Amino acid sequence: MVPQITANIGPSAGGAVYSPAMTDFVIMVDKLATMFVTGPEVVKTVLGEEVSFDELGGAMSHGKNSGVAHFVAKNEYQCMDIVKMLLSYVPQNSTQEPPVMETGDDPNRLDNNLINIVPENSLQPYDMKEIIHSILDNHLFLEIHELFAQNIIVGFGRLNGRTVGIVANQPMVLAGALDIDSSNKAARFVRFCDCYNIPIITFVDTPGYMPGTQQEHGGIIRHGSKLLYAYCEATVPKITTIIGKAYGGAYIAMGSKNLGTDMNYAWPTAQIAVLGSEAAVKIMNRKEIDSAKDPVALKKQLVDNFTEKFANPYVAASYGTIDTVIDPAETRPALIRALEALANKREKRIPRKHGNINL
Repeated sequence: MVPQITANIGPSAGGAVYSPAMTDFVIMVDKLATMFVTGPEVVKTVLGEEVSFDELGGAMSHGKNSGVAHFVAKNEYQCMDIVKMLLSYVPQNSTQEPPVMETGDDPNRLDNNLINIVPENSLQPYDMKEIIHSILDNHLFLEIHELFAQNIIVGFGRLNGRTVGIVANQPMVLAGALDIDSSNKAARFVRFCDCYNIPIITFVDTPGYMPGTQQEHGGIIRHGSKLLYAYCEATVPKITTIIGKAYGGAYIAMGSKNLGTDMNYAWPTAQIAVLGSEAAVKIMNRKEIDSAKDPVALKKQLVDNFTEKFANPYVAASYGTIDTVIDPAETRPALIRALEALANKREKRIPRKHGNINL
C-alpha cells in the first residue's frame, strides 16, 4: 500500500536481513552496512571458506553481485539524500498519483544530436544513458540498481513534470542482451511502477536473450518470463521506443505491442526482426552460400537484401506493431504527448486472488 525504503547503515544478520529484503528499495552505506544470512564464522566452520564481513555481505557485494542493494551510498549523508530523491518521485500510497513538479524544461524541446549518438554500424556500442538524460526534464535521471545487471537500465525521471519509470537496454554491456539478472531487475522495477501508478517508458536496443549453457541451465526461460509477465500485468501507461536492434524473444519482452503496450514508436535506425540479418541469412541460405562461386559476395548481397526488406521499422509499422516511426530529435515531445493522451488510462481486470508470477 505504501512505498518502503530501507537505509542500511550498520550490520544486519540472520533472519533480520529479510526485513530490508522485502522493502521496495535498499540503500547500503559502503564500509558500514553488512547483510548476510550466515556470518563469516559459520561459513568458515561449515564450508572451510575464509571471507571477510565486507566481502561476504558488504554494500558493494550486494550492489554488484546479488542485487540486494539498489543503491550504494558513500556515507550516511548521501544515503539520506537518496531517500529524499526517491520520495520526490513516488506517491505516498498506491491510491495516489505520483507527484508532479514544475521543472521549467520546455516539453517541445528538440535534440538534433540524438541521432548522432547511435553509430551507423549496429555492432558498435553506445551509451543509452546519453539518450535517456537528453530526453528527460533537465537531463535528470535517478538510476536504480546502477551496479547490478548493467546490461539493462532502470530508474526514475520526469517528462513535463510527471514521474516516469525508465527501462532501457544498455548496448555498452553485453551488447544489451537480456540475461537472468537483467530480467529479474527489470521485472521487479516494472512491477513497482505498476504498484504506484508510474508510467513506464521503454527504450529498446537488444540483440536477444543471452545464449549459452550457463543461462539455459540457470533458468533463463523461467527468469526471462518474469519480465514478460510484469509488462503484461502492468495497467499503467506503457510507451516503448525502439532505438536500434529489437530481435527475437527479447523484442517481445521489452514492452512490445504483444504485451499490451499503449504506444510503440521507432527511430529510423530500428531493426525489428526474428533474427539479425547475418544470422537469418546463414540459416535460410546456407546451402546456396556453400555452393556459390563467391560465397562472400553472395552472403553480403543476401544480407543487404534481407536488411532492406525486413530489418527496418517500416515493415513492422505496416503490420501495426509500431504505431509511428519518429524523428529521433522529436522523441521527447512525442513521449510527452503520449503521456498526456494516456493520463486517464484505466484498465479493469477480471477479479482474482492474485497472479502467479514465475518465481
